[in-house]
Amino acid sequence: MVTKEQLTDFLATEFPQTKCTVEEVGNRSAVLRHPIGFEELRPGGTVSGPVLMAVADVALYVAILGEIGLVPLAVTTNLNINFLRKPSSEQDIIARCSLIKVGKNLIVGEVSLYSDGFEEPVAHVTGTYSIPSPQRSAG
Repeated sequence: MVTKEQLTDFLATEFPQTKCTVEEVGNRSAVLRHPIGFEELRPGGTVSGPVLMAVADVALYVAILGEIGLVPLAVTTNLNINFLRKPSSEQDIIARCSLIKVGKNLIVGEVSLYSDGFEEPVAHVTGTYSIPSPQRSAG
């Protein structure tokens, strides 16, 4: 199992562009935080859909790596998002991810996204990741 600190270092090295921070990881789950500023907003003063999708994707990636180890070439094969309500333009986005199925080749998870301090989710996401086989990643 990979620690929160190892994942934080990994993201800083491999994905320095992400604003997500790991708050918790373990037991087939992860909690991440993404600060919201002007650059994350779309017309109408709400958080843009691509930002929400990116936060969910990173949450899935972190939960998966926390479970199987640092496998950088794990990739998203499917991401489905349901936008439920308008996120706050003044609160961080919190992602709560849980893995539903951990297989050898595919991992399926779900993410609920919240505006920090609010009980109702702003979006619900399901996603599938493909895990490279040892033979493919070795060469």
